[in-house]
Amino acid sequence: MATDTGELTGVRIDKLTRRFGDHVVLDRVDLQIAPGEFVALLGRSGSGKSTLLRALAGLDYDVAGDGELRIPDRVSVVFQDSRLLPWRRVLDNVILGLRAPNPRERGAEALAEVGLAGRERAWPTELSGGEQQRVALARSLVGEPELLLADEPFGALDALTRIRMHGLLRALCKRHQPAVLLVTHDVDEAVQLADRIVVLDGGRIAVDIRPGLPDSRTPRDPGFQEVRELLLRALGVTS
Repeated sequence: MATDTGELTGVRIDKLTRRFGDHVVLDRVDLQIAPGEFVALLGRSGSGKSTLLRALAGLDYDVAGDGELRIPDRVSVVFQDSRLLPWRRVLDNVILGLRAPNPRERGAEALAEVGLAGRERAWPTELSGGEQQRVALARSLVGEPELLLADEPFGALDALTRIRMHGLLRALCKRHQPAVLLVTHDVDEAVQLADRIVVLDGGRIAVDIRPGLPDSRTPRDPGFQEVRELLLRALGVTS
């Protein structure tokens, strides 16, 4: 499998295949994500969502497969678990591995963006789950990534915190303009956040749509419900 990085700031996947033994998880997948485009990836368990994300993140070592990946140089990942180092303070977690001028100043600015100004010297254990995930977002964006990969980043949060985090993520992505691939099981989350929604089924792309909804979209909008119903049918939830 070929993996290229460089001047391209979006993503291009050509004929990507991944298999575990005799089981094909991704079956010659083709996908492009434009610079600044927010794509949500849906699919039932075992459809290949996380496998695709791990391939883009370079985390699928020694997995059999082939195809071509073209990705930007600067890629960051945010997971469902914030994965903060408990022995490092919040600011030190944000700037871990950051190679840029004035890293501490940039880290403090990133924390301010996610509403945690003044918490630079807090320990991760002093933060709520939502605050920890805000730190993870700050860490993922402080290096100005060209591609942000998000693997169910709000799955462990309560409903109200998730709503607040949705607004924060959309605002941050609009400001920083990375290409985004969000893996989620939540249809409403996908419709709420994404410019484009892709459904994987059996390792292949079954649906690829652009909802065309306004930024201020809500579940009360008829267009929101139409897209939601289409996706639920594609996922086999409704007939």
